[in-house]
Amino acid sequence: MTMQLIHPVPASTLVHVVDSAARFAVHRIYCVGRNYEEHAKEMGFTGREPPFFFAKHRDCIVQNGAKIPYPSLTSNYQHELELVVAMKSGGQNIKKEDALAHVYGYAVGLDMTRRDIQNDAKKLGRPWEMGKGFDNSAPCTALQPASKIGHPASGAIWVKVNGVT
Repeated sequence: MTMQLIHPVPASTLVHVVDSAARFAVHRIYCVGRNYEEHAKEMGFTGREPPFFFAKHRDCIVQNGAKIPYPSLTSNYQHELELVVAMKSGGQNIKKEDALAHVYGYAVGLDMTRRDIQNDAKKLGRPWEMGKGFDNSAPCTALQPASKIGHPASGAIWVKVNGVT
């Protein structure tokens, strides 16, 4: 019997690489919650809680410079600026001293959030996916390969909305 697909296989999600025709194929997006102390305090926490993880679908990625439509079902649409770390090799229980050997490069991303939906889910003890993992919720700049820029130990990232920092 010949296999038939019910619908087409989704295309790969690709992120541009700076000054290159190369593209980085995205497999998974893991996000770290409460990893920025000031933002954790803004959200009502002490900033000392350990970080935790949630995921976004790879098709949430939006290429740098694209227009992002205002999402449905929300009246409280927010963004959080993030450092994106692109892993070139997987692994589990990677030792801290070996971690950078697994990094391909870095980019700047936005974690777009339907905050009202996220807050309602939190109150009910439910997953945040509807507030975090919707279409166009992960804009991302082109990747800077670590082989060219090294591994930053510190630095600043910023975002401008309509020209305002």
